[in-house]
Amino acid sequence: MPELKKITVQNFRNIELQEVCFSPNINCISGGNGEGKTNLLEAIWYLSMTKGSLSGSDRFNFRYGTDSFSIAGDYGMPGGTVSRFSVKVDGSGEKRMKRDGKTYTRISEHIGVLPIVMVSPADISMVSESGEERRRFINSVLSQMDREYLSSVQQYNRLLLQRNRLLKAGIVEEELLATFDDRMAAAAVPVFRKRAAFCDSLVPVVQRYYADISGGREEVGIEYRSDLQGGDLREIFRGRREKDRICRFTTAGVQRDDFIFTMNSHPIRRCGSQGQQKSFLVALKFAQYEVMKAEGGASPIMLLDDLFDKLDPTRVSNLLELVAGRDFGQIFLTDADKQRTRGIVDAITSDRMYIETEGGVFRTIDE
Repeated sequence: MPELKKITVQNFRNIELQEVCFSPNINCISGGNGEGKTNLLEAIWYLSMTKGSLSGSDRFNFRYGTDSFSIAGDYGMPGGTVSRFSVKVDGSGEKRMKRDGKTYTRISEHIGVLPIVMVSPADISMVSESGEERRRFINSVLSQMDREYLSSVQQYNRLLLQRNRLLKAGIVEEELLATFDDRMAAAAVPVFRKRAAFCDSLVPVVQRYYADISGGREEVGIEYRSDLQGGDLREIFRGRREKDRICRFTTAGVQRDDFIFTMNSHPIRRCGSQGQQKSFLVALKFAQYEVMKAEGGASPIMLLDDLFDKLDPTRVSNLLELVAGRDFGQIFLTDADKQRTRGIVDAITSDRMYIETEGGVFRTIDE
């Protein structure tokens, strides 16, 4: 499995220039709010996914007063080799991703090379916001495991953008739209099938983790909904042709897919408490980790940002037993309460590293 040995971060968020070394097991990062804990995890995520964990422009990652940032990491790779991955982004939007000094022909070639999972307070948007957030999550997982899926999604989105431009411009030639319909339908089928299969494989694992965290108090689930469940997408497009002309955008397709999170057969956004929602999201990410590990044969890096927020002591205890009892790989854990973190982690393992941050400056705490 890839193991991050050292990271160098320059002008990323509040980090001016820092080099930080890590343990191959658990790394605990403590510090006050706004000091840089999450920013370090975001830099690690960026090296894996070539973008931030949240939607938005890269310019929001530039340190104040700068117009570029760079991140580089030395990773122990399967087979005992060490590779250096680096990314540099400038104000023009140009992004250069390299492995051992060689630039990738396409940045998408890097996705999945450094598998990663993040548990973050921002995950709550998957419960509270629109289906777009849930699709982003599914895409980020499947893109790391399946290059065909990533290629199909990219192709479909390019065609969708072009089709919407035609509709917005009032261009409604039947033959031209039919051509787009055929090509989009062909790209949509593998996306639909892989999303459905992934959802089927994920649900029982989520249920098991949720039961472990909550003590089996509630039954959770995920319902996949797609226009393609209603038949061939070409036929669906033809049936929506007039509506598309009026709305001036494509009103059907996998860009409208959704994944409904449920508790006792009701949407969790409506019936779940904050603690129940957080427990579900943690179970979802731990299930993602297990599925990715089984599929890829290697443990992803796990980023746990503010993991214990909104969880009662019983759920925290259950969660820690999971971390201690499962075969997890390299873990990065942030917590504002360093004493709590030390008490928890010391009970799990002696192979750990404690790091403190203040104002974007990181230092290792000596034992």
